Amino acid sequence: MQANPVLTRENAGNYSAGMQAELDALETKLALMLERYQSMCDETLKLRQQVVTLESNNKQLNDKLEDARSRTEALFNKIPD
Repeated sequence: MQANPVLTRENAGNYSAGMQAELDALETKLALMLERYQSMCDETLKLRQQVVTLESNNKQLNDKLEDARSRTEALFNKIPD
């Protein structure tokens, strides 16, 4: 994300050097914060997609486990006493 220098430079002549330095630092921090926010949004999307995939895999494994449990129980019930 690119910082918009117009935000603090439009009336730069009206600011003292100290205030301009503070505004520049704030602008830099804000740009960094926005970059981190975008990065976190991207990571959140990736993690949500992973959760969907893992939940699907988990359901498939649970279905297989239930099928194996049913077959094992059916075999066990066929064993004579």
